[in-house]
This record gives sequence, C-alpha cells and structure tokens, in this order.
Amino acid sequence: MDWLGPQEWQAVALSLKVAIWATLASLPLGIFVAYALARWRFPGRQILNGLVHLPLILPPVVTGYLLLLTFGRQGPLGAVLEPLGIVFAFRWTGAALAAAIMAFPLLVRAIRLSIEAVDPKLEQAAATLGASRIRVFLTVTLPLVLPGILAGAILAFAKAMGEFGATITFVSNIPGQTQTLPSAIYAFLQVPGGESSALRLVAVSIAIAMLALILSEVAAQRIARRVRG
Repeated sequence: MDWLGPQEWQAVALSLKVAIWATLASLPLGIFVAYALARWRFPGRQILNGLVHLPLILPPVVTGYLLLLTFGRQGPLGAVLEPLGIVFAFRWTGAALAAAIMAFPLLVRAIRLSIEAVDPKLEQAAATLGASRIRVFLTVTLPLVLPGILAGAILAFAKAMGEFGATITFVSNIPGQTQTLPSAIYAFLQVPGGESSALRLVAVSIAIAMLALILSEVAAQRIARRVRG
C-alpha cells in the first residue's frame, strides 16, 4: 500500500487492529448469548434479545454517548477501571469497545441461526449416551455451527471496520490514536484538497467490505451444505 500516505496508513492499520480485537473479544460472549437465545427458555429472554439488537436500532451517536457516560473517567465504570489502568474513553481500546457493541447483533444473529439449524435430536442422542451439556456442545453442536460462527465473525469484523458514529462520539477523531478509517475519510473531506486521500480510503473500505461479504457468503454456503447433509 505504498500509494497510501502515512496518516492514511495509520487509519487503515488502526481500523484493522480495532476490528480484530472487537471481533475476538466479543466472540465468546456472542456464542454464549446466541446459544442461550436459540436453545434455552427463561424469564427475560425477549428482553435479552431486545438488548442484543438495540444497537441496530439506536442511532450510533446515542450508543457512543451512552458509552461515554458509562466508561468516561467520571462514569460509574470508568472511574472504577481507571485506577486499574484500564481506560476506554479517547483511546483505541474505546474504539474497539464501541465497534464490538455495534457489531454484536450481527455476530449473535448469524450464530443463532446456525445453532437453530442444528437438529436438537443430535444433541439429545449425545446426552442420552451420558455426555454432559458442555461435552455435547463441544463435540456435537460446535462442529456443526462452526461455519456460522465464522460467518458471524466476518460480518462483525466488517461492521467494526466501518463503524463511525459511536466511535467518533466515544473516542473522538485523534490522528494516530483513535482515527479509524471512516473517521479519517470524514476528516479528509472537511479540508480543502483532501478528496484524493478520502477517495483512496474509500477504495480500501470497499475492497475490505467486498472481501468480507465474499467470505461470509462462502461460509453461508457451507452451512447450507452441512445442514442438507
């Protein structure tokens, strides 16, 4: 990517860093929540489902502002975490947190649909042979839903790469520190002569998004073949 300038490359590298961490950090919780929504029946299930999908409905700026109120240095969680050396507001870690929250609904939905496609009788058969719930999940459910997990992770990664509203509200737009790819595009469009830099970053965004969509489609086809089999 020699055709990218230093600031442009910093934005792309930071976006990749944020998206990777956001996806990896949210994946275990996403699998657990997806399994709970797909297999368990418990009081408050619909409330949990609504909370999971809330970031898709709320304006991203609202989500970012709520994160700032919660994890800011004067916020209830931010004030507790800062003495421990954990700071999210106006740091790249905050960008990863915001991106993870915005991408979480897509991650959970993809995994949940994959789990619901697994025949419960297969899990019941393993349970009747004496396998514990954890062992049934690890040896039966997880291998069958692995393509769905992959598809959800790819969608979450792509969403995290493109997150703008919540990120810029929570961590601002500091070059080299919190300026992700979408924030850099916005910044370049605000200054005279920045259109060429913005256009290059748009091309990078499109390339990454298309690659993610193609990989997600391939994973979805694998799910369909496995279910039919």
